Amino acid sequence: MSKKTSASSQTRSGAKPRSKVGVKSAKRPDPKAIGLAVKPNAAAQGDPMQAIGAQRQLTTQVKTARKRSNSSARWLNRQLNDPFVAEAKRQGYRSRAAFKLVGLDDRFGFLKPGARVLDLGCAPGGWLQVAARRTGADQADNENPKPSDARVLGIDLQEVEPVPGAVIWQGDMRDEDTQAWVIEQAGGKLDAVISDMAAPSTGHAQTDHLRVMTLIDIAFDVAEQLLAPGGTFVAKVLQGGAQKETLDRLKTNFKKVQTVKPDASRSDSREQFIVAQGFKG
Repeated sequence: MSKKTSASSQTRSGAKPRSKVGVKSAKRPDPKAIGLAVKPNAAAQGDPMQAIGAQRQLTTQVKTARKRSNSSARWLNRQLNDPFVAEAKRQGYRSRAAFKLVGLDDRFGFLKPGARVLDLGCAPGGWLQVAARRTGADQADNENPKPSDARVLGIDLQEVEPVPGAVIWQGDMRDEDTQAWVIEQAGGKLDAVISDMAAPSTGHAQTDHLRVMTLIDIAFDVAEQLLAPGGTFVAKVLQGGAQKETLDRLKTNFKKVQTVKPDASRSDSREQFIVAQGFKG
């Protein structure tokens, strides 16, 4: 079953009626309405990454309550003391992972104004928010049309709350009808295909690595069909010994391939991101 959602519409023009999803998602509260937005300090008024750096100096210690396990206390302590979590709330991003994409784009500059971008495995929507803001896709209204041909599309197996400036399709990225929808919505081939997908952890490092590499291969299969010449492919990878074959494949199809770890990736995490630019088509 597939379903498209957007900030303004949740039906596809000319498409056959689709069955409704049985569970209705609760409406996401406005961050400002629940006090998540705060007055920016001096650092935040300039470079937001400076504000994050300033927040690293402040820590909160969480005590283990009678009804809270040690693992829960550690998780809460990490969340409370994570400057990227605080900055994500301040800027209205749905997750701290948004700053991974911010860092990658600051370095490689693939989210250009007017770009056509596809986010694979887009839930909960933080990467869509970044892409829509940076390409200008979120600026559309009756008086201010989108700059150029900016399009931000998202695909996920689960339902995702609408993101201003983005159009979301609920379905499998490998399906032909899903890929046909992408081409229709983008008005042609894409400038970037990005993915922060990760398989659920098994606790076994090598197994987790192999599962993530499988996701990358699937994502590139999709990107290979949809990217325009010169396009960019970004995907998450876990450090391990089975990525050489995937990197060799990407180096054959792109002019430049790099593996980097954004500042927003946790220091104890094995995650990195492959950035492949200059798709040869």
